[in-house]
Amino acid sequence: MGAKVDIEKLSAWKGRSETLEDVVTTYPVAAMSATLDRDDPKLGHGDVLPDLWHWMYFLPVHRQSEIGPDGHARRGGFLPPVELPRRMWAGSRFEFRQPLRVGDTIKRTSTIFDVTAKSGATGQLVFVSLRHEISSSSGGSFTEEQDIVYRDMPNPGDKPPPPKPAPESAAWSRDIHPDEVLLFRYSALTFNGHRIHYDRKYVTEVEGYPGLIVHGPLIATLLVDLARRNEPRRLESFRFRAMSPLFDIAPFSVRGAPSTDGGSAKLWARNAQGGLAMEAEVSFA
Repeated sequence: MGAKVDIEKLSAWKGRSETLEDVVTTYPVAAMSATLDRDDPKLGHGDVLPDLWHWMYFLPVHRQSEIGPDGHARRGGFLPPVELPRRMWAGSRFEFRQPLRVGDTIKRTSTIFDVTAKSGATGQLVFVSLRHEISSSSGGSFTEEQDIVYRDMPNPGDKPPPPKPAPESAAWSRDIHPDEVLLFRYSALTFNGHRIHYDRKYVTEVEGYPGLIVHGPLIATLLVDLARRNEPRRLESFRFRAMSPLFDIAPFSVRGAPSTDGGSAKLWARNAQGGLAMEAEVSFA
């Protein structure tokens, strides 16, 4: 605890970029559909890839000897070497133009556009913001801005502040039971080795959480999936912000309420006690 942050050193990573290529193969698409408990017709070559399912591609393939104690790759490389032990995906913002399709060759150019440090109630925070430009061989394209937050371990006896209450009124709702199998399947589909999602001894004894943590991207994917189940129009934009963690020790719900003109919708995840875990907004084309 109490790691010192050299923000001047970390700021040298601003402007760094990398480009990765991949192919939208069919098996991950079928596996994600099953993981989200969807009864979809099998998607084939040329079919639209559902929004946010691109997170199954451009995956890191670090050698086992390069993995750090938390299950992620050791600090450094493309992302700055922030020496704070906890990290999470704080939120993202999307602007969709044309969809990706199954069978596409896809390209992602990622740029670090901001690195900032702040002091919070639990100590130092470092925010790293990236912009991803994604395009495909069939003309698909969209932009994603992603925020990653790093923080220190809490002091013994520290209690996180209670989450703000989630909205009560919802037109759309789905209950989710985040058991170990769901979390394992999503980790496997995204090649995510972060131990907070599957190693109960590590997450409770080392990081001090009460249970396995539900992936932020999985919650965001479930929110978009809720919109898909209730609104057939394609998405024009989507943004989400993580508010408080969800754990496998209790169910949660994803909920939504369309705007009066039907052009957008508020989405949120609600924990078992009625607290707000994630808030989001989507607009329809």
